[in-house]
Amino acid sequence: MKELKFSGGYVKRYWARYAAGIIALAAVDLMNVYIPQFTGEITDGLRAGTIGMDGVWRLVGLIVAMGAGMALGRFGWRFFIFGTCLAIENDMRGDLFAHLETLSTHYFNEHKTGDLMAHFTNDLHAVRMLMGPTVVTAFDASVMLVMVLGKMMFYVDMRLTLVAVIPLLLIMYGDYAYGKVMHRKFFVKQRAFSELTDQVQEAVSGIRVIKAFVQERKELAAFAKVNRLNQEKNLDVARTQALFLPLLDFVIGVSGLLTLLYGGYLTITGEITLGQFEAFNLYVAMLVWPMLAAGECMTTISQGLASVKRIMAIMGERPEIVDGPEARDNGVLGGEIDLNGLTFAYPGHEGTNALNQISVHVKQGETLAVLGRTGSGKTTLANLLLRLYDAKSDMIRIDGRPLHEIPLASLRRDIAYVPQDSFLFSDTLARNIAFGVTGKSLEEIQQAAKNACIHDNIMDFPEGYETMVGERGVTLSGGQKQRSAIARALLKEAPVLILDDALSAVDTDTEEQILHNLRENRAGRTTIIIAHRISTIQHADHILVLDDGKAAEYGQHDELMALGGIYRSVYEKQQLEKQLREEGGAAS
Repeated sequence: MKELKFSGGYVKRYWARYAAGIIALAAVDLMNVYIPQFTGEITDGLRAGTIGMDGVWRLVGLIVAMGAGMALGRFGWRFFIFGTCLAIENDMRGDLFAHLETLSTHYFNEHKTGDLMAHFTNDLHAVRMLMGPTVVTAFDASVMLVMVLGKMMFYVDMRLTLVAVIPLLLIMYGDYAYGKVMHRKFFVKQRAFSELTDQVQEAVSGIRVIKAFVQERKELAAFAKVNRLNQEKNLDVARTQALFLPLLDFVIGVSGLLTLLYGGYLTITGEITLGQFEAFNLYVAMLVWPMLAAGECMTTISQGLASVKRIMAIMGERPEIVDGPEARDNGVLGGEIDLNGLTFAYPGHEGTNALNQISVHVKQGETLAVLGRTGSGKTTLANLLLRLYDAKSDMIRIDGRPLHEIPLASLRRDIAYVPQDSFLFSDTLARNIAFGVTGKSLEEIQQAAKNACIHDNIMDFPEGYETMVGERGVTLSGGQKQRSAIARALLKEAPVLILDDALSAVDTDTEEQILHNLRENRAGRTTIIIAHRISTIQHADHILVLDDGKAAEYGQHDELMALGGIYRSVYEKQQLEKQLREEGGAAS
C-alpha cells in the first residue's frame, strides 16, 4: 500500500531505535511466558512431593527476577518506541508545514483553513498512534501468540491447544472485515472533524462581524449542524467498535469454556497433570490479550492509514508556480518593468480575462500608479508581478528579463509588497515591522515607522514597540495596521515597492506625509501605487487607468485630465465629495 510505503520512509530514519525497542519488547514477552510454567512446576512438585522449599524458593526467585527484568524491558521499549513515534510525528508535522509553504496561492483559495488545521491535529495524532502504540500492540500480540501457543502445545498438550484455539481462528476473519469497515468509517469521521474545525475557525475569525449583524443564533445553528454531523460519524465508529469487541469476548469465552471442560477431563484421566492444567489456563488467559489486541490493532491501523492517506493527499500536491530550468539569480533587481500585452485569466475562469492586453513601460526609479474600479484587475497586476499567479511567458519583464527567468526567491526578495489586507502577526510591533528582514536595529525599525507615520502612535502605547498587536493585528485600527505594514515594506529597502490600496484607511493629511516620505526615501527605486483616490497617485510618473481588465487610459495627471474620460470623472467626483465634507464640517 502507498500509505505503508509513505510511513515506512519515516520509520527508516529511526530504524535502530525501533530495533532496540522491539528487542526489549521481545525479551519481556519471552520472560512472561515462563512464569505460568514455573507456577505449574511448583504446583506439580508440591503435589508429588518431588520439590522441597529450596526448589520452591529457587523458582520463586526466578519469577521475581523475571518480573524485574520485565519491568526494565518495559521501560526500554516504551522509551525507544514511544519516543520514536513522537519524533516521527514531529518530522511529519514539519514536512507537512514546509510543503504547505511551497504550494501556490491557488491551492489555499480552494482549501479551507479549518480542514488544513485538522491534518495537524487529529490526523497526525492518528499517525502517531499507528507508529507507536500500534507497532507495540501488533508485535507484542504476534510474539505472545506464537510463544504462548508453543508453550501450550509442547509443555501441556497438542489436543487441548487445538480445542482452545479453533474458536479463536474465527477472529482472524472478523479482524479482516472489521479493519476494512473501520478504515472507511474513520476516513468519513476525519472529514466531518475537518468541517467542524473549519466552522469554528471561521466563526471565531469573524466574531466581530457576527456580533455586528446580530447573527449569533444563525451561526449557532450552523455550528450545531456540523457538530451533530461530527457526533454522528463518531458514534458510527463507536457503534462498530461496540459490536465487534463483545463478539470478540464471546469467542474468547467459548474458548475458555472448551478448555475448562476438555482440560478437566484430561486432568481427571491423568493425561496431563494438575500443574499443567493450571499453567494451561494461565496461558489461555494470556491469549486474551493478543486476541483483544488484534481488534484494537485493526482500529488504530485503519485510523492511522486513513490519516496517512489524507496527509499524502496534501504532500502529493505540487506547486503550480516554480522556478524553471532557465531561472538564474543575477543579483539585485534594478526595477525596470515592462508589460507586453499582459493578458491573464484566473484558473477555472479561462473564459473571462482579469487583465486584457496591458502594455506599460516603467523605468528604474519611476512611479507607476494604477487606478480603477473594484474588480478592474488592479490587485491581479500586483499578484502577477510577484508571481503569486503566472502569466504567459514574456508578457512581464523586469530589467529586460522575462519574469520566469528570475528565481522566485530573488524576485520576492527584491519586491516589497503591502497587500490590501494588511496582515499582522500575533507578535510585537517591532517584530511585525522587522518581519522578512534580519539584522535591523531598533533605530532602523523606528525610522521605517517614522516614514510610515506610525512612530508617534506606537510611542503612545504603554509598551511602545514591544506592544503585542493580537491576532491579525486586531488591537490596532485599520489605519494603524496599514501604516505598520507600510513600515515593514519600507524597512526591506527593496528595489521595487508595491502598495496595493495601502493608504485607503489613512486620512488625507497623513497620506500626503507618507507620500512625501516615499518620494524622498525611494529616489532611484521603482514604486507601484494602486489606489482609488486621485490624491494618492496624481504625482506619479505614469498613471494607468483600468476598466474591466483593460487599459482604458494611460499618461500623467495633466494628460489624463485633458482627456476628459474616466480619470477626470473620478477626480471631479472626489473633489465634490471633499467640498461637501468641508462644508458639512464648517456648518457643524
